[in-house]
Amino acid sequence: MSSHPQRVTPPGADRDRISRELGHLASEYGNRFLLEPAPDHRLPQRGMHPGDAMRLIDQELVLDGIPDRNLATFVTTEMEPEAKRVIVENLHRNYIDHAEYPQTAEIEQRCIRILANLFHAPAETTGTRTQGSSEAIMLGALSLKWKWRERREAAGKDHTRPNLVFGGDVHVVWEKFCRYFDVEPRIIPLQPDKYTIGPEDVEPHIDENTIGVGAVLGTTFTGHADDIVGINEMLVAIKERQGLDVPLHVDAASGGFVWPFLYPHAEWDFRLEQVRSINVSGHKFGLVYPGIGWLVFREVSDLPEQLVFYENYLGQRDATFTLNFSTGSSMVLAQYYNFVRLGHDGYRYVMETMQLNARVLAAKIEAIGEFRIIGSDNDEQLPLVAFQLDGEHDYDEFDVASQLAAERGWMVPAYTLPANAEHVKVMRALVKLSLGHTLVTTLAADIAEACAVLATKGSLHPHDRKRVKTGTGY
Repeated sequence: MSSHPQRVTPPGADRDRISRELGHLASEYGNRFLLEPAPDHRLPQRGMHPGDAMRLIDQELVLDGIPDRNLATFVTTEMEPEAKRVIVENLHRNYIDHAEYPQTAEIEQRCIRILANLFHAPAETTGTRTQGSSEAIMLGALSLKWKWRERREAAGKDHTRPNLVFGGDVHVVWEKFCRYFDVEPRIIPLQPDKYTIGPEDVEPHIDENTIGVGAVLGTTFTGHADDIVGINEMLVAIKERQGLDVPLHVDAASGGFVWPFLYPHAEWDFRLEQVRSINVSGHKFGLVYPGIGWLVFREVSDLPEQLVFYENYLGQRDATFTLNFSTGSSMVLAQYYNFVRLGHDGYRYVMETMQLNARVLAAKIEAIGEFRIIGSDNDEQLPLVAFQLDGEHDYDEFDVASQLAAERGWMVPAYTLPANAEHVKVMRALVKLSLGHTLVTTLAADIAEACAVLATKGSLHPHDRKRVKTGTGY
């Protein structure tokens, strides 16, 4: 027996050695991201191979939902390979550099002219691309405020108490505008059985300090439109009777690319006298990836000159009318790609296909026997299905949404309506082109199965619910 003492390996030494060896092998063969936590609150001391960085992000995003099953968002989740190539090959092109990229600026103007024509602008007009409808609404409402102030100043009247009238069915950006730019919001509450607004709702709120009225074409909540024709007629009557010229801005974030193709004879746009500006989201039913919105004015004079800024430090004197400055050109070019790729007939085909599948889904959900569909096939509506439980149940719409998410990965939002209809619960399924007939049938069967499971075990505990956001994407 040896007289030498036995060497004892310190606790953790093997683990440290293995870790060092694995670290060395990782630097040699890649996959270092498997050995370290994702950087969280500070820059890592050392970087990693580009492949490792890519795989780290890929691994993180495994925890996200599957975009094709995201029926909450209005935003486009799929484009053609050729469109993706246009986007990728122009990511480096700064849209605002008009002197350096004059053709990109011209393509933006082509898009504005195409939209002005689609929305029946009566004369030469102007507009701008934006990051989305949130920015477009901010700019459109700012124009309303400045034009109102011009009129008040010209008449020698007070211009310190502006107000803006809109319904509770609008996107939250309308309230943001009022708070950010010191305008009194006059919000018309919804009712349990009426989810849009009309002239009878708007008229009591109009006075000489009203900078304008906001109306929605395709609401986030049910996909229907405000009574824009009725509101316009009421504003025309007020102008003739009282001399108050109150303009109308149409928030067509979702509906601006739907109504011209599904309901071409419906008058909601510049065919109506008081409609002075329209916003629309290219990244919704304009079928472009996130990052593009549009604002179009009825006439050039509807854009106050004081809101246009001129600069010459990029190589030439350029006019700018946006809240953002530097931004990518890719989505502008992608929008133009869709215009020339699809044309009028192509957009009509896409919208009619989505509408047909939405009607199939509505019929299958109604056939389950547990739900009431909000609206009918005769309604002018976005291609979506809004529905709610009918009768008494031991579970609610939030439980159904959670069950669908947990069992099959469907993201179908459940939410309550704004004041005064907070107690009304609704579910909504966007039917985009990626949700074909087979998936529609599968979704309806999964909703039926979710109801059957919940009927057995009852309402889920709040901690077990996976809440799905409404996903507007302005």
